[in-house]
Amino acid sequence: MTESSIYHADLAVIEGVVRERVTIVVEDGRFGAITCDDHPPSTGVRLRGLTLSSMANAHSHAFHRALRGRVQTGGGSFWTWREVMYAAVERLDPDSYFRLARATFAEMALAGHGVVGEFHYLHHPAGGGRYADPNAMGAALLAAADEAGIRITLLDTLYLHGGIGRDRSYEPPEGVQVRFSDGSFDAWVERVEALALSTTQRIGAAVHSVRAVDPTAMWQVAAWAAGREAPLHAHVSEQPAENEECLAAHGLTPTAVLRETGAVGERFTAVHATHVSDDDIGILGSAGATACFCPTTERDLGDGIGPSRALAEAGATIALGSDSQAVIDPFEEARALELDDRLDSGERGRHPTQRLLAMATLAGHRSLGWDDAGMIATGCRADLVTVSLESVRTAGASPEVALESVLFAATSSDVRDVIVDGVPIVAEGSHLRLDVPDELARSIGELFVR
Repeated sequence: MTESSIYHADLAVIEGVVRERVTIVVEDGRFGAITCDDHPPSTGVRLRGLTLSSMANAHSHAFHRALRGRVQTGGGSFWTWREVMYAAVERLDPDSYFRLARATFAEMALAGHGVVGEFHYLHHPAGGGRYADPNAMGAALLAAADEAGIRITLLDTLYLHGGIGRDRSYEPPEGVQVRFSDGSFDAWVERVEALALSTTQRIGAAVHSVRAVDPTAMWQVAAWAAGREAPLHAHVSEQPAENEECLAAHGLTPTAVLRETGAVGERFTAVHATHVSDDDIGILGSAGATACFCPTTERDLGDGIGPSRALAEAGATIALGSDSQAVIDPFEEARALELDDRLDSGERGRHPTQRLLAMATLAGHRSLGWDDAGMIATGCRADLVTVSLESVRTAGASPEVALESVLFAATSSDVRDVIVDGVPIVAEGSHLRLDVPDELARSIGELFVR
């Protein structure tokens, strides 16, 4: 039996253009007829505000949500922040990870995300060994996304080494890093291929970084992903030190090493790409690869401002992620990318509004392997996000400037309704399944019991 619903959007973005009085039919979780009608049918649900396709969070570490507020004071660098992050990692097990991830993914739903790309490298128990189910931590993430109501691409991450030593050889993982490593590519494949997925879940591969994966293993994981037409992601040039170590060991930049191992292509996403060279930009652009920027994290950690416009002009696609969960707000990520670039360049209007929207929606879905989502079009997955135009941030926005008002002024608090695969997840600003603030407080609190 066909299940159908009808929605009437005051305003909706169709093919990049804001349309008025849009009637949207949803049939079995996908968009059916989409029409603009001055006299819409009397039946159906009204969506008050500006309706968009759901946002895609293309890069997330769910467990970092526990760090918010605990790493925003004092000085230091990315490397000192990492030590605090490692300490939090020690406290997680499958049960606590499930509760924290479920609350974090539900916060993403409240912010307008319909899918998350979870860059998953926390695989094994603290202190070494294996869980009875080697995928216990990954299964916890899959279940958490399901209960929170969003789709997930589990980017299962290969992590084999603790870094590149002074003698230019790869060092073994140590301390908490032991939890991240399967020990070999073959062991990683055996574990990953045992994962069970639903229709709202997909598997992708990730190379943690050139510091944690040697070129031989990069080649192996790239071949595995290519054989399955799966997404392949990697942290790339997030820190200058990463570039320096890679150049010393290989005589190549991280991007060039990834290209030499067959990783860089249309299904490849370079996460951060903050300190890529001009040659790297050309490599990523000519391959039609994606660069995933995470501006709120990159500025929180003092990483720097990446060359987003140069990448886009070279032919790369730009997606957005929340990474460390310093903030979970896709509108803030989109405008931060534009505004940070303005500060860096001294010029306004670095990216057209439609491109910023595509970064937050269509590009992220493509990066995560959901080619049938990310826009309001017949046949696509029925994902909708309605943003209020009546808050103090958005009031007064006419149809002509509604999209600009949302992207440059709205926050996640202005999200009223979220529908994923035709299923309502958020209504009038409230999650329909979970008390999200309470879930966050409980799951984070249990990790930091005094």
